[in-house]
Amino acid sequence: MRAAMSPTLRACHTNGGKSMKYKWIWFDLDDTLIDFHTNSHMALRVIYDECGLERFFRSPDEWTDTYESHNLTLWERYSRAEITQDFLRLDRFATPLRPHWSGDEDSLKDFSRQLDPLYLTRLAEQTALIEGACEILAYLRAHAYNIGVLSNGFKDVQHRKLSNTGLDRFVDLMVLSDDIGINKPDPRLYLHAMQQAAATDPSLHVMIGDNRDTDIAGALAAGWRPILLDAGADALKVDGKVTITPRLDLLKELF
Repeated sequence: MRAAMSPTLRACHTNGGKSMKYKWIWFDLDDTLIDFHTNSHMALRVIYDECGLERFFRSPDEWTDTYESHNLTLWERYSRAEITQDFLRLDRFATPLRPHWSGDEDSLKDFSRQLDPLYLTRLAEQTALIEGACEILAYLRAHAYNIGVLSNGFKDVQHRKLSNTGLDRFVDLMVLSDDIGINKPDPRLYLHAMQQAAATDPSLHVMIGDNRDTDIAGALAAGWRPILLDAGADALKVDGKVTITPRLDLLKELF
């Protein structure tokens, strides 16, 4: 990760001679900067071959479709603090496999626990980015903003993903829910991020993310400016307190 400039010095910077209202621009990582869907799909296909999952599924597509549907449900529950990380990481493999498993439950769980770290390793090796990710980060860096990543992802893979995609050279600080055991949208995670950034005034912070229920809801609760990345939007626009953009490059109009 790029060596962070002193927040005190950064606060004195200007943008084109004008005082900067915001000092920290935070991004969600998966499906905001990194194309998680594409990368996860590729990683799942790799472990399909590596782990002989054709024993249980008729095709790679059947495997990925089954896994992705169940994993999405688990992440929604995880964001609401209904399940633990350990449960998510085990069950996202165990439940898709269970209808096809001929052994006992203990052997199913053992196999699922073997799949999890292999999947995370293969996931971190994939490098697809959301269009415009490097461009907007370089732009913000050139205009003297501090750049942070605020993610519910797991610490044993998020740092690797940031490094392998080359995004780490733009980022001053990564704050993960794993750091304190609290997920977005809980505003306590945003408070922790402000404390880590040594900038505890919420009005100095912007949150950019693709998930209205986590990234945006948490930003609103914490007093940050929320910006929703929504590829289905027709233009850069404001909806109540939320700015919506269909593309990352359009954010240049705001900063």
